[in-house]
Amino acid sequence: MENFSEWYGNILERAEIYDLRYPIKGCGVYLPYGFKIRKYAFEIIRNLLDEAGHDETLFPLLIPENLLAKEGEHIKGFEDEVYWVTHGGQRPLDVKLALRPTSETSIYYMMKLWIKVHSDLPIKIYQVVNTFRYETKHTRPLIRLREIMTFKEAHTAHATREDAENQVKEAMDIYKRFFEKLGIPTIVSKRPEWDKFPGAEYTMAFDTIFPDGKIMQIGTVHNLGQNFAKTFDLEFETPDGEKDYAYQTCYGISDRAIASIIAIHGDEKGLILPPNVAPIQIVIIPLLFKGKENMVLDKAKELYNLLKNLGLRVKVDDRDIRPGRKFNDWEIKGVPLRIEIGPRDLENGKITIYRRDTGEKFQLKEQELKGEINNILNDIINNMKENAKNKIGSFISVIDYKEEDSLKDLINTIREKLENKGGMILIPFNNEIYNKDFEENIGGSILGTTEYNGEEYIAIGRTY
Repeated sequence: MENFSEWYGNILERAEIYDLRYPIKGCGVYLPYGFKIRKYAFEIIRNLLDEAGHDETLFPLLIPENLLAKEGEHIKGFEDEVYWVTHGGQRPLDVKLALRPTSETSIYYMMKLWIKVHSDLPIKIYQVVNTFRYETKHTRPLIRLREIMTFKEAHTAHATREDAENQVKEAMDIYKRFFEKLGIPTIVSKRPEWDKFPGAEYTMAFDTIFPDGKIMQIGTVHNLGQNFAKTFDLEFETPDGEKDYAYQTCYGISDRAIASIIAIHGDEKGLILPPNVAPIQIVIIPLLFKGKENMVLDKAKELYNLLKNLGLRVKVDDRDIRPGRKFNDWEIKGVPLRIEIGPRDLENGKITIYRRDTGEKFQLKEQELKGEINNILNDIINNMKENAKNKIGSFISVIDYKEEDSLKDLINTIREKLENKGGMILIPFNNEIYNKDFEENIGGSILGTTEYNGEEYIAIGRTY
């Protein structure tokens, strides 16, 4: 698409996903259709976390200033973005209260009360909440917000460094499976020291590439070591009676997951939704002709009940408007399958099916529908994954740079590629260029190190 930014803003409105007109910059409203996409997407991550032994919790929104300030290195990363509550009614508060920019400080304060001996570990908890950051950059709906309305943050504590390392691996596997289920290709990288999560030993990030060639960070996993544990005194008694501090991890996903579904799968007609997150998986459109309305509507209801009993999300569109208008409405909303049923179809014992992902129309015998519908939906998500993989792949460029090559030429090549094509540039790892000084000259960001074809590469791109 020629102008992704314009398309993205238009589709949020036309598909009734998100309303930007709330009178605070960087804040908006999930509309019912968009909220359902969010609901089904985050049901997937909830299930994956639950299956891996995590427990969902809910912590307070307000954090006392003295508690937030306790972790100095961590809060330095957020100090210019914190919203403060200074009054209760008309009375100034004795202690200012922060609206959580993230929840390490509040969660780890409570963990201190829960952790006494090694048998109290591991702790694996998560919450899906809103967080607040006074974003000074250009805000974008679901991408860069002042109120992040959907923030899934998981926090774990372990008895050994090895257990924490294994937790990082588990978290990364959960995220890979989550994005795979959404059909979103990702590139995983280890963030450079200057761009890791404040207070972490290291940060692993999941990036994807949007149609405008910019890099979108859509998930992060952090190994916190004992840094926070020492600050919050998360001390426990080991099996041999000694004292040690817990080893911790945390990992988060936000509304950007929803933005990625919209951006990566959509086309000029509108959304293309994976069946597992589509609020309506199948829409049935009766084609009404004078004198045969009832027989067509009765068949539409019969098909509705059949599909509903299979556990599918289905709707009959019996609005009194032209079929073409209905087709257009549901294409904009990205409904994976459309069933058209008219008098001629009834006579032939067939139904006409339209696939949103391919634009293909075909017919099935009515008695075949029950046995074939799930196969078709599975084929849709597999096809969407392949299309998305090809899109992202077209945005990845590899530059074979060696130490004897000209650094100036490399910088010019990177700048030219980022300017004309965007996407992600991969360069074989080299200490000479893996530093912040080099980053300042290339017109983009060093995202980190990533594995490509079994080798270590430096990933570079322009980010949101």
